[in-house]
Amino acid sequence: QVQLVESGGGLVQAGGSLRLSCAASGLTFSSYTIGWFRQAPGKEREFVAQINWSGGYTYYADSVKCRCTISRDNAKNTVYLQMNSLKPEDTAVYYCATDTKRYRIFTATKEDYAYWGQGTQVTVSS
Repeated sequence: QVQLVESGGGLVQAGGSLRLSCAASGLTFSSYTIGWFRQAPGKEREFVAQINWSGGYTYYADSVKCRCTISRDNAKNTVYLQMNSLKPEDTAVYYCATDTKRYRIFTATKEDYAYWGQGTQVTVSS
């Protein structure tokens, strides 16, 4: 049974930083791209960042580029999202998810992600 558990969210002032973690179990973690998405109240879930199975390829949404860094530790079955210079518009529930296919290098399409965590709330105050 695949499980993803996000953590690290919280309340932070604008300009602050947070590091989100996504711990996975029940799958061959090192074979799958992992993505981060977010969903603000009343909005669609949107892509934030992804990292391929080896960690050698990362991709970011324009809205977070240069303010976020995604990384992974395959020995710990964990992916991280370091977010800096946070803005009130970054407020959302953040979800991690696994790709449906092994060894895919890139996808930003949420339909390509099979398993999702329960999310972690990030709130940025102005």
